[in-house]
Formats: sequence, C-alpha cells, structure tokens
Amino acid sequence: MSEVLLNAALPILMKDLFDKVDSQIRNVVGFEDEFDKMKSELVTLQSYLGDLDRHKEKSKSAEVASTKLREVIDRLDDLVSDCTNRVAYENMRKRIWSVISPRGMKFRNQVGKKLAEINRDIVSIRESLKIITPMISLCISEESGSSGGGSSWGRVRWTSDVIDESQTVGLAEDTNTLKNWILPFNGSLQLIAIVGMGGLGKTTLAQKIYNDRQVCSRFQGRIWVCKSTSGELDIMKSILEQLKKDDRGSDRNVLLKRIHEELSKKKYLIVMDDVWSIDDGWWRRILEGLPEAKKQGSCIIITSRNEEVVKRMGVKEEQIHRPKLLSEEEGWSLLCKVAFASSEGECKDIGLERVGKDILKKCAGLPLAIKTIGGLLSSKNQLCSEWKEVYQYLPHILADESKSDDSLMATLQLSYDALHPQQKQCILCFAIYPEDYEIEVDQLVNWWIGEGFIHKEWTKTPREMALECISKLISRCLIEAVRKRNYDGRVYSCKMHDMIREMIIRVAREESFCSLDKNNTNIATINCRRLGVTDETLLQPLDGNSNLRALLLTKAKYIGFTKKVALAQVKSLRVLDLSHLKFKESSEFCEDDMWRWITSLKRLNYLSFQDVENLTKLPRSIKKLWGLQILVLGECIKLEQLHRSIALLPKLIVLDVGNCTSLSYLPRGISKLIHLQELYGFKIPNARVSKACHLRDLKDLIDLRVLTLDVVEESMIEEDELTALAQFQHLRMLIINAGDRDDEIFLERLEKFLPPKSLKELYLRHFRGRTTPAWIAPKLLNGLQYLCIEDSFELHRLSDRFRGSDGKKWEIEGLCLKYLPNLEETWEEITSAMPGLKYVEVSHCNSLKSFPCDVEGIEFWRKTE
Repeated sequence: MSEVLLNAALPILMKDLFDKVDSQIRNVVGFEDEFDKMKSELVTLQSYLGDLDRHKEKSKSAEVASTKLREVIDRLDDLVSDCTNRVAYENMRKRIWSVISPRGMKFRNQVGKKLAEINRDIVSIRESLKIITPMISLCISEESGSSGGGSSWGRVRWTSDVIDESQTVGLAEDTNTLKNWILPFNGSLQLIAIVGMGGLGKTTLAQKIYNDRQVCSRFQGRIWVCKSTSGELDIMKSILEQLKKDDRGSDRNVLLKRIHEELSKKKYLIVMDDVWSIDDGWWRRILEGLPEAKKQGSCIIITSRNEEVVKRMGVKEEQIHRPKLLSEEEGWSLLCKVAFASSEGECKDIGLERVGKDILKKCAGLPLAIKTIGGLLSSKNQLCSEWKEVYQYLPHILADESKSDDSLMATLQLSYDALHPQQKQCILCFAIYPEDYEIEVDQLVNWWIGEGFIHKEWTKTPREMALECISKLISRCLIEAVRKRNYDGRVYSCKMHDMIREMIIRVAREESFCSLDKNNTNIATINCRRLGVTDETLLQPLDGNSNLRALLLTKAKYIGFTKKVALAQVKSLRVLDLSHLKFKESSEFCEDDMWRWITSLKRLNYLSFQDVENLTKLPRSIKKLWGLQILVLGECIKLEQLHRSIALLPKLIVLDVGNCTSLSYLPRGISKLIHLQELYGFKIPNARVSKACHLRDLKDLIDLRVLTLDVVEESMIEEDELTALAQFQHLRMLIINAGDRDDEIFLERLEKFLPPKSLKELYLRHFRGRTTPAWIAPKLLNGLQYLCIEDSFELHRLSDRFRGSDGKKWEIEGLCLKYLPNLEETWEEITSAMPGLKYVEVSHCNSLKSFPCDVEGIEFWRKTE
C-alpha cells in the first residue's frame, strides 16, 4: 500500500482505534501509557504522510515505510478488536473482568507484549520518515523552481469557452433542450446544471451553448469561469477581466460591488465549469453579489460531476440536465473525426472499420474515452494489425497515458481524488467484482460495515451512513443504479462503468487493496487482502496468507472445503459472504469442517449464508464469534433451528432470518441482543412454545430501527403483547407478513395491535381481513411517509379510521398497492385521505376506480410539481 491510500485511510483508522481505546479498555486491560504513546506516535506519522501524499513516486523508501505502516495498522486494529470483543463478551455474560485471574493474566500478557512490539515498530517507521521527508521537500522545491507548470497529475483541469467543433458529435438534442430552457426565460436569475461522470462531455456542451448564435445575441455579458482552477478571489477578478473592467485589488467586497454595478446593466450568462465543492462558502458569497433584477432573464450554467453539489447551489431538479452516452453511430462518427482527421474523418478501409467498432464498444459511448483512443489511433499506421494491438492492450495503454490532463484516466482520477477518504475505501471494493457485474447494495453495505469503512455517526446508524455513501457515489456518476425504488430512488443494486472500473482497479493494484492478475481479475495470493470468488478462482495460493480481510462469493455457487484446504488456515477475515453457496455432497466438502473454521475467525464482523439451500442449523459454536455485527441467514429455506447460543453475540446489530420458511421460532435469548438495530424474520410463536422468543420479550431491544414480523401457522399475539411494539421510539420500518391467516381470533388480535408512532415506512402483506386494521390510521401513525399493502385477496376496503374519520389526515407521500384485486377505492377517496401524496405505484388492483394510471398492469403515478 502506498502512502496515498494510507494517508486517506489513516484519519478514519485512527479515529476508530482511538474511539475503541476508551477508558473501558484502559481500565480493563491496563497499559494506559502504552496506548497513549501509540496515539501520539500515530498522530505524528499522519503529519509526515501528509507531506508525502502528493509525491508518492519521489522515494522508494517512502513506499517501503508506508507498506510497513499498513502492516502495523493491521496488527494494531487486530489487537484493539480483540480487546473490545473480549470486553463486550464479558459484559454480556455479566462477568466481573479481573486482570489477576488466570484467564485475565494470560490475555493481559498477550496484549502487553503485542502493544510493546507495535509501538517499537511505529517509532522505527517514524524515524525513517523523518529522514525521507526533507529529501522529498528538497526535490519538490527544486522542481517548483525550475518548472512553471508542475505535474499534470493533480486535481486542476484548465477549461475555456473555446469549442473544437471538429471533435463534437451528438449534441444537437442536448443543445436544443438547454436552449429551450434558457431563451424563453424572463425571470430574475436562472440556475441550470449539466451533471454527469467525468468524460461525458459536460464542458463541451456548455461550450456549445456559450457560443451558440441565438444565445450570444440574447446576452450582453457572457463570462466563463473554470472553478477547479480558481479560488474565490480569482473568480471575481476573472469576471471583471472578461467584462473589461478594473480588477485590481484584493478586497472582495469592493470587487463584488464592481461586478454588481456592471452586471446590473446587462442580461448576463455565466458558466461555472467543473465545480467540485461549495463547502468553504464561496458560492453563497458570489451569488449574493450578483444582481437579480426582475425580468432580467440572466442565467448561470454550472457543470459538475456531483449532483449533490449543484442542488446545494440552488439548482432545481427540473433544471438539471444529464447528457446521455453517445449511440454507436454517434460514437463511430466521433472516433472517425479524430482518428482520421487527416482524411476529413472518413474511414475508407472496411477492415479498420470492423476493428474500430470493436474498440468503440470498449468506450461504451463515453465521449472522452472515444476522443482519447481516437487520438491514439491517429498516431498509428492505418493497419489492422496495429489497431488490433490497440484493442488488445487498450486498458493498459489508457493507464500509461494517465499522466496527461487530456487522458481519460486522469479525468476519471479527478473524481476519485475528490472523494472523502471514507468513500475512497468504499469504492475500491468494486475492484474485486467481475466486469459488468450487478452488485447487491445490501452486500456492499454489510461489507463496508464489517471492515470498519463505515461507522455510526451521531444519530445515524452504520447502515444509514453506508446508504448515504452509495447515494453520493451515484450522484458523482462513479457508479450506476441498476434496480431502485421509484418512490424515493432507494438503490437495490448497482454496477460500475467499465472505464471507471479500469481506473479503480489501477488504484486498487497500486495500493495493494486486493490482488489482481494481468487481466485485471481478482485472484488469491499469499498477500491478497480482499477476494471475490468465482468459479475460476483458485484458493490454494492462499496457503500462508495472514492478511485476507474479506472473502465474498461473486460468481461462484460451489466451493470445496475440508480442513486440509488453504482457506481453512486463514484466520484474519473480518468479512465472509457465502451467499447462494451450494454444499457439495462429496469428499470435497465437509460442513462440520467449514463451521469449525468459521467459528475460529475471532475477528469476524460480517457473516452471510443468504440463500444457502442446504443449511439446516446454526451450530452452538456460533457463540465464539464475539465480534460479529451482521449475521445474514435470509432465504435459507431448510434452516429449522437457531441455537440459543446466538444470544451470546454481544455486538450483533443485524440479524436476518427473513424467508426462512422452515424456521418456526427464534430462541428466547434473542432479547439479550440489546444493540440489535435490524431484525428480519421474527417469527411470532404460539404461547405454548416455552423455548421461543415472544413479542413481549423484545422490550429491551430499544435500538431497533427495522423489524419484520412473520406470522406462521401456529402464531398468536397474546393480549399482553398488543402494545409490545409501541415503546420502540427509534423503529422506522415495520414489515408484517400476515401469513394468509384468516381465523377470527388472530384477526381480532391484529386489529387491536398498537404500533410505534415513530414509523416512517409500513408494509402489510398477505392480510386476510376485509378492511385494513384499525391501527393503520393517521392519528396513530402521524409520521408515516410510505405505505405498502400487497398480496391480500380478501381486502375490500380501507377502514373508516384509515380515511381519517376523526378529521386527521395522513402525511403519507408514497403509496404502493399490489395484488389487491378486490380493493374497491376511488382516486378521490385516496387523495382525500392523503392530500400530500406524491407517488403511487399500482399493480393488479382491478377494482380501483378513476386512478390516473392503469390499475391492472404495473404502473405508477407521480405528482407534477
């Protein structure tokens, strides 16, 4: 790992480690002085790495030091995890931890020895960096004195209002869209944004508009600002310079006053190109200084890769334009314009055309990729053999060209460089997945939490923070949403554009994030740290590996496992996702051996056996995983029993046993998992089952945010359980799978259910009543924002309380009705009860009347703002 990623990750790692090394661990384990020394040394190391961060190629010694520091950080993280896991487990068992007991003394001696060794190594690394840093500073000083431009490998990208018409294709529709927004506008000040991934042609489109004849005739003042190269003062001076006015001085108030005076006399157009951030307040101050006279019709166009930024700048959703990728025809036209510039953009060789279109497919319609490759082809002889060579080695060539500002990789790298350190770690995880692979967001989120990339922040849970990270990566156009909910855009699966993947893989390889072969395929090695397993993955090279932190099945369904395989000796895993695994009934696989290995992973934080059809039970030894935070067993249809020892997992925050149809109840001890935030598949048992956890037993799970209740054949809600959920102040999502139960006693009990008022989302499925339960009413659920009712063939009407018979109206914004063929409601009745409704999804609800969308197929309606 080079110092770039270390310096990015170090603040997060340090914060996490320092939070864990709290007074509890100090008091329990001791070694206060050693822990304080460790903290001091790491803070010093961070400052040294800050000097090296931008100059990773200056010194091999620095690279070696960084590699050693990575190893030390890993050891330290392991040590602190061991301490926190031990303390959490002892606290759960209500044991008094004693360092003078035989067990305590042994553990304390082990911690003391390891901590002393780590501190010695940290001092050694710091001393080596003290020597390296002045040498690099001298090199930097000499370079900056002799070179006016400096390295092109940075965040700065110069742009101008000049457009090269010879290299533009497919902008007619985009141009007309923006002109139709701009030309008729007669308000005070219009804000428009062009948003998309790097290399999509945002700047080119802005140039096209800026130089359009009709646009030029409309605006008396036109100003082009490249924000990525300009500070706030530079922007002001640039505006005055382009207005041919006095730009002398450095008093911002004086300069803004000059700008205001000059522009107040004009209808003006300002292009703010390549905006990355507004965190320092520059945009607010400049915007406040610009005139906004009524009916002036002025306009500001902002280009950015970050949709979140432009929205914070005040651009409305309907004024954000997202250019599309080029079609195959447009892409070929652009490639020819560049590659055959000497022959006026005409390809006269059928063989070259065939190879060229193969090359074009790798560009996936990305204009910058096409232009970059076209430029490379234009320097080659027009021979099929040379073009085929370019096609064959295209990814490597792009990486080699990455130090040019005009290179595709340099442009994409800018998006990566601008990410928060936490987001950089998260996006590198995409490197282990095969090309064009659709990735489940839940798997990513669980991985990030399990490896410690994402942490709880204030009142937000780790999952909420991780989903925010997904949203930010999508808004920066670095990943693409594949499946998402129409109501609010919640993403269920995503993928990464091939070219962005190439850039991420290059960074991941440099930083030793994972091991990759020459074909950019994630492989197992003795030093690999993260591994995505496919059917082609060889696991034997893991022999001797002590660094592997995450292993996930990606394109593999089978895995041979015995105690003799190399994987069985790996003990360093934090993340193990064996979703969709099929056990081999042969000598190649032993389930008992696999469980012995898994329960020996003392630092495991995330374990998934989702959709493992042959999994029948969870062994008693699961209690050994003291650090486990996330356990996913959903869709294991043959899982019949959870051992009660699952209640001895002190750190568990997510337990998923949803759709485990053979599981009839959860063990009683579940109520001891007091940190649980998400519980999927809680089976409501019958009162006669003494070993089961009942609704009333959940009262101590006060941190629950998500709860799924499954009604099974013998389920019964007792009288004293009707208010069991009302006390959950943090519960945001409740899912009730009513199990198609139609007996009167059960339906009467469900009718009296009292929900928590904190609910934001409610799902009711397989309900057999003729009207909705009385508690689904705006008076009881006044904060509900989304309601979904589905798969209820007996449901005929919404209850009187649902309609707000007491005068109370719903705050619901999203409504989903699916497979309710006998529900007889009119659109007028729905909107009367839900005046704030913004989104409705309907499917196979044939009895609904006067709805603004088809009710027999799968349709949705969205309110026009």
